[in-house]
Amino acid sequence: MSWQSSLFSAHYANLQSDLHERSQYGVASTAFAGIVAKICKAQNITSLCDYGAGRCRLNVELQKHGVTNLIYNPYDPAFPEYGPPVAADLVCCIDVFEHIEPEFLDANIEKIFSLTTNLGFFSISTVPAQKTLKDGRNAHLIQENSSWWLQRLTHRFDLRRLVAFKGGFWMIVRPLKATAS
Repeated sequence: MSWQSSLFSAHYANLQSDLHERSQYGVASTAFAGIVAKICKAQNITSLCDYGAGRCRLNVELQKHGVTNLIYNPYDPAFPEYGPPVAADLVCCIDVFEHIEPEFLDANIEKIFSLTTNLGFFSISTVPAQKTLKDGRNAHLIQENSSWWLQRLTHRFDLRRLVAFKGGFWMIVRPLKATAS
């Protein structure tokens, strides 16, 4: 089994590729670039994994915010040319978790945990998307409230900040480290 087949189905990767081709999809990162830039500057972040990078708009926006000395590593199943996700000081998942196939959610959380060496920035929508997949499903496969998400994420991450906004929330987290016995 390849690393890819444990994170998403081939059918879903094709649906995501189609959605990226036919619409303005994956623009949420531009709304959060200012916050991510502040984190990068305040925490002296040198590497960033953009997990669910889409068309890498976050990197473009970070540069506009003065974050230019950053090793930027995009990952997105719709863009296999990016390659596998890479460990980084900061892992950003902006409008990503709600798009994950439910049966692959735990594997993706584990993968993101394994990649996060310092901090994570996650934004999650809790409402239906305005877009649908080619098979007719809403693009947000998981539509749950923040409490539901926190139950899934806090077993691997320490919550540092949580901010609610209309239709979702964003959070800054640190990976939990194993304690010595």
